Amino acid sequence: MVDFDQEEVAPPTTTGMAAKKKELLSVAMKRTSEWIFSQEIPSDVTVHAGGSSFALHKFPLVSKCGYIRKVMSESGEPDLSTIELPGIPGGPEAFELAAKFCYGINFEMSTENIAMLRCVAEYLEMTEEYAIGNLVERTEAYLNEVALKSLSGAVSILQLSENLAPIAETVKLVSRCIDTIAYITCKDSQVSISGRIGIGAEVVNSFSGSQLKPPIVDWWVEDLTVLRIDIFQRVLIAMMSRGFKQYALGPILMLYAQQSLRGLEIFGKARKKIEPRQEHEKRVVLETIVSLLPREKNAMSVSFLSMLLRAAIYLDTTVACRLDLEKRMGLQLGQSVLDDLLIPSFSFTGDTVFDVDTVQRIMINYLECEMEGGSGRFGYSSADEDFFSPPASDMERVGRLMEAYLAEIASDRNLPVSKFISLAELIPEQSRITEDGMYRAIDIFLKAHPALSDMERKKVCSVMDCQKLSREACAHAAQSDRLPVQTVVQVLYYEQQRLRMVVDGSESPAPAPMLNLSTTDSHLISEELCSLKKENQELKFELLTLKMKLKEIKKPADISAMSSPLRPVPSADKPPLPRKSFIGSVSRKLGRLYPFVRGDGATPSKSRTKPAKDRRHSIS
Repeated sequence: MVDFDQEEVAPPTTTGMAAKKKELLSVAMKRTSEWIFSQEIPSDVTVHAGGSSFALHKFPLVSKCGYIRKVMSESGEPDLSTIELPGIPGGPEAFELAAKFCYGINFEMSTENIAMLRCVAEYLEMTEEYAIGNLVERTEAYLNEVALKSLSGAVSILQLSENLAPIAETVKLVSRCIDTIAYITCKDSQVSISGRIGIGAEVVNSFSGSQLKPPIVDWWVEDLTVLRIDIFQRVLIAMMSRGFKQYALGPILMLYAQQSLRGLEIFGKARKKIEPRQEHEKRVVLETIVSLLPREKNAMSVSFLSMLLRAAIYLDTTVACRLDLEKRMGLQLGQSVLDDLLIPSFSFTGDTVFDVDTVQRIMINYLECEMEGGSGRFGYSSADEDFFSPPASDMERVGRLMEAYLAEIASDRNLPVSKFISLAELIPEQSRITEDGMYRAIDIFLKAHPALSDMERKKVCSVMDCQKLSREACAHAAQSDRLPVQTVVQVLYYEQQRLRMVVDGSESPAPAPMLNLSTTDSHLISEELCSLKKENQELKFELLTLKMKLKEIKKPADISAMSSPLRPVPSADKPPLPRKSFIGSVSRKLGRLYPFVRGDGATPSKSRTKPAKDRRHSIS
């Protein structure tokens, strides 16, 4: 409680009698105002402040308010009865407290009213020039000794100062609060780099779904989220000027984005209408957050960047803002999951469900970054690269991710062939160990687009290397009626090459000759297809025969081992029994796919010739 009734008369000092007379005059004026208030003397002036009217007395106001004294002296009217204060900071509430101070009425100073008290005191010119211990001095003492000693107090005053511009800037109330916040946060945030990155790892999936989870942050970050975006930006800049690391801003920006971008349907496929004013405010917030994002690689999670990119498309931010987010996602594409790339289109023109063009630009940014050695355009230092070393399988993971994305968007009937092919061609060949993922995406696309011409189906299948298909994928492709005949011929041809390699025992297959797939003679293509199928069938039967012979060779040894009570230990002079061969394993798999089928279509006899009984139990 600040008591304004008690005033101490300063003892005589070397400042002279003038100061003492001034102080005695101030005490006299205060006692006079108290007497006027206690005697309920009729008011002689009406003050209109912020839409409210106050019936007051001229003498207490003039004794401490330099502004009112000037208004009355410059008016030229000795009986001025009305004073207008339309732009008073803090409105009628602030003026009421200032009037109580003039009358010597007690009231409590707190962090909730100190900001408007300081501003209204400045506006009314309640300085030491007109009274000793005036309101300006009292508010300054409270700010320096109480309010700005804690982070919560500084944040509260800073938030209340947002509505007191421009006078809050004039009295440097905003700048002092910002300096206090920056000093306290930097002092209390002496954490290691590993601790900061650990916090970032906790929030990798904070924005991956519609239910946003609050990231794990320091105790003081919650207080900063109540600030307006321009003040929040100034606070972060002041923190960095005091040594706060930029990459440590990640959790702060994440939490602020969660609080300020609520209400946006960025995870659905329909756009929800919001008010233009609210949309503009959120657009400004988003663009400012993007400008504050750390430049260090991997400082932000890809899921958070994806959330910002969805919001940027939804709010129709500047092109530079969206391109910046796409570039950042491209640099960290190896850490993405499929949901991060499923960005809704937010268009009602009958276009694709997902924004394929944005993902294509993200992939181009990733490839450019790989070509430049992973440095990108943000200029990461070598120390940052050592700290955030990318995994060796990053390219393979990106390849699998893009194949999964192609399979996801392939079912969209509005997806044109050109977009599908252009996106598929961006996937590097070295990242595709097998073509099963690409074949799955092509098969889904052809199934969803049955009206494609033969030429279009050939173009779609041209992005796939049939030589890298697994045996299961080859078996599926050989029986697919959606693939063009030329692609089926290629699949059967490469399967035949693999079978010949297994039968001949060669270490590597011979280079496959180029097939003439451009011929228009359907009869020749059909004959070539039947010939390849027949040869593949014969090779499979030959492998099946080898499998049966291997079983008959192994069976006597297995039976003699079972008849012995103890398993004999192989001697040193005899080599151990051979392990299962590669041909045997391949034959076993082929046997499941094509059991007991010969080249001529006949089924071999199920009976097997067992070895003689005396031979089975012989010792030799």
